[in-house]
Amino acid sequence: MAKKTDEMPMLEHLEELRRVLIISIISTTVLAVVAYFFCDRFLSVLLEPLTNVGQKVYFTGVTEAIFVKIKMSFFIGFLASLPVILWQVWSFIIPALKKNERVYFTLFVLISFISFVAGVAFGFWGVYRLGVTFLLQFAGPEMAPMLTIDKYISFTIGFLLPFGVIFEFPLISYFLAKMELIKYRFLAKNRRYAILAIVILAAVITPTPDIITCLIVSGPMYLLFELSAIIVRLVERGIARKKQRQQLAEII
Repeated sequence: MAKKTDEMPMLEHLEELRRVLIISIISTTVLAVVAYFFCDRFLSVLLEPLTNVGQKVYFTGVTEAIFVKIKMSFFIGFLASLPVILWQVWSFIIPALKKNERVYFTLFVLISFISFVAGVAFGFWGVYRLGVTFLLQFAGPEMAPMLTIDKYISFTIGFLLPFGVIFEFPLISYFLAKMELIKYRFLAKNRRYAILAIVILAAVITPTPDIITCLIVSGPMYLLFELSAIIVRLVERGIARKKQRQQLAEII
């Protein structure tokens, strides 16, 4: 009987985790279905880098167009359901946290959602549109691009999603600095290794093997690294001032 009682908390946690996964999948699917009815509007926005320069997009298979719309709907549904997914993760983890930890974790969930969406938005309007226009110029007058919708949307999604993840770096750095797990001196000392790691990571996550796309992605990543370093330095100074006040209070 004791063994069964000991196993119950673990079974309850697994059941709760299963509930979180089911709700997350259902919310993504439902919002993907809703997004499908607005798919043409989203598609026109994603195709702006091409339509603005007079380029057309083709499809080569009978089912290609419908599957592209389904793929794009699930991408938009995932973005739209992020608050629900993060809320489910929050509700799963927060019972095990202390009162002050709950405040930090709640802020982490909220800011991480904003950061992810901001990263995807910046990736599209700040980098992707300019990058596509720049890359198409290399064709010259002798070559005419024949872009298929499936490859274009896959390229777009594969390009934008990493930006959402990358924009989480400053937030993660802030909490690591708060827990004193990372130091500004360490980041500054290993800056050249960070640059190398960023270029390698950009080469891995970019959907095409060309060096130009890699550099377009690695540029904002390096800027976010520097922003993370500044945040860590400011947090360190705040912690140092707090410790000094505590020491003065103990002396007095």
